[in-house]
Amino acid sequence: MTHTRGNPKFNFHRYMVRSLEDDFKTVVGISWYLWVFVVIFLLLNINGWHTYFWIAFIPLILLLAVGTKLEHVINQLAYEVAEKHVAIEGELVVQPSDNHFWFHRPGFVHLLIHFILFQNAFEIAFFFWIWVQYGFDSCIMGQIKYIVPRLIIGVFIQVLCSYSTLPLYAIVSQMGSTFKKSIFEEHVQAGLVGWAQKVKKKRGQKGSTEGSSEASSHVSAGGLLLGRLKGLKEANEGSAQSSSHEGSTLGNNASAPPVPREVEP
Repeated sequence: MTHTRGNPKFNFHRYMVRSLEDDFKTVVGISWYLWVFVVIFLLLNINGWHTYFWIAFIPLILLLAVGTKLEHVINQLAYEVAEKHVAIEGELVVQPSDNHFWFHRPGFVHLLIHFILFQNAFEIAFFFWIWVQYGFDSCIMGQIKYIVPRLIIGVFIQVLCSYSTLPLYAIVSQMGSTFKKSIFEEHVQAGLVGWAQKVKKKRGQKGSTEGSSEASSHVSAGGLLLGRLKGLKEANEGSAQSSSHEGSTLGNNASAPPVPREVEP
């Protein structure tokens, strides 16, 4: 009812599934800042620090904070509706807004979920890699009293975040100021993307054509100006030559002896 009030037959469940799939595709990706965290994660493996045990609490704390924030957004929306006392039929009583989220950005919560799942999955994968590569009793593996709680926390985070927090985010994130692109079907998304690319291409071609025509007009104007300057120069030179020629002719006539005239009787 928020984004498609003109289409009461809109399939909201299918829209939620598409939105969840889009969020999941982003979550399973790997970005550069995640590799930076991996490097820091490996450099902190110092004897006696039990870094791998303590660092397992980071995704747990973040997961609890994210889940609490999503529940708070739902409670805030319900509180705003309850403040109106009476919900008039046909009126939109729920007012979605980005102000309910951290930094007014719903995508920041998605970024935290991305980090939680990656860091937790990397810890579990790193544990099995050490086990296969060096054995369970190696010094890199650490003491068993630190291994078991870490594995339990990792499995708990992976299950809770995948089956509860991420789907909850897919629903609550619709309470932002704008809707997601997944509100359109896949073929409609592809058509819109293709249309946008064509428009961008046409604008680029139009800009280049205007630039070339403008450049050619500048060149022709410059050539015309040069032609006029050249014509003026030649005209000035011609007038100077003619004036000099007349001056020389007058000088010659002045130096010549006078012609005798016939005297009338």
